[in-house]
Amino acid sequence: MNFTQFNLDPRLMVGIKKSGYDVATPIQEAAMPAALRGRDIIGTAQTGTGKTAAFVLPILNKLLSGQRNVPRALIVAPTRELAEQINDVVKVLAAGTKLKSVTIYGGVGANPQIQALRNGAEILIACPGRLLDLINQGYAKMGNIEILVLDEADRMFDMGFLPDVRRIVKAVPAKRQTMFFSATFPADVELLAQQVLTQPQKIAMGIVKPAHTVTHALYPVPPHLKSALLLELLKRTDTDSVLVFTRTKYRAQKVSQQILRAGFKVTSLHGDRSQGQRQSALKGFKDGTHNIMVATDIAARGLDVESISHVINYDMPDTADAYIHRIGRTGRAQRTGDAFTLITDEDKDMIKILERIMGGPIKRETLDGFDYKAPAPPRSEHGGRGRGAPREDSRRPPRPAPTPKSYGRNRLAPRKVK
Repeated sequence: MNFTQFNLDPRLMVGIKKSGYDVATPIQEAAMPAALRGRDIIGTAQTGTGKTAAFVLPILNKLLSGQRNVPRALIVAPTRELAEQINDVVKVLAAGTKLKSVTIYGGVGANPQIQALRNGAEILIACPGRLLDLINQGYAKMGNIEILVLDEADRMFDMGFLPDVRRIVKAVPAKRQTMFFSATFPADVELLAQQVLTQPQKIAMGIVKPAHTVTHALYPVPPHLKSALLLELLKRTDTDSVLVFTRTKYRAQKVSQQILRAGFKVTSLHGDRSQGQRQSALKGFKDGTHNIMVATDIAARGLDVESISHVINYDMPDTADAYIHRIGRTGRAQRTGDAFTLITDEDKDMIKILERIMGGPIKRETLDGFDYKAPAPPRSEHGGRGRGAPREDSRRPPRPAPTPKSYGRNRLAPRKVK
């Protein structure tokens, strides 16, 4: 479907052309007609499908008529990174208009955000905490909000923002258009949707399985050899753009340091980094200064880099939803990608769940020439590992090297072990 068929305000075609859009993606084609009619929407779609434009374009179309220089649309996002990425889309698509937007989040000074509000931003893209602060202080006025969007609602609730979201909903006018976008709809999200949406149109783009453009592989490894195997994987991988996930921010920092010492251009994204460091890391990863990023789930939520070729799970995520979110960073916009996961015996239950979702076994791989039987470093007399030894979480005994299998299109093309 061509964008001219949506009967959008002609001024929006400037931004649409600037963004490189030609025809609408499936989520845009399904959601935009209802959104343009003012319907409430519950939308589910994977990242990289164009869902941001699916709600931004109807917002811009509505705001081109009516009052200016007051907040009329509010988009709530769970992380600062996602808020900035949504704002980037708004700026491009609003290029042919004079509509103004502002991002509102903590971790940075509030004065520039307050000044942008005073200057008459019509679109607010906000994280819950700072937004509520500015509402309570009288700087962010909600009385003219006509459209409310909750993006990545499931992650917002995972992060404990449900009470804040309820306060925000109470602060905006009852008469409004409301749109929920979420990768999954757990019970809490469903309940809130029932309470705050009016006869919503449900749009689901089939996200119960990971994107078909991603190829998956599991790499069984003893816990004490995870770091060594990761480095070997990176050495044998076309490392144009690789995203490595860890379970904790401590582990993200440790693994990024190990990768750096091995000679790779690496950065990290986790909760202990300042806002300036996070923005610098994202910029460096996007422009190729760093071709490897090590991140935690929350920090990388909403990461919008289309050219990521590989996602490597250093740690298996805790839920199938988290796995789908992680590997959704690659294989975007019809590109192909690879998802590698380092697994230990502790991950058996999660592997079974993932294989049920994907309808079959996930291929196991081994690397030719890698010593899977290398012993764990001896413990010191104080009960820890020897000095300089890698510290891994699991203390379970090493798992024997598995029987190798071939892996069709894996860029590593590991050879069978004889």
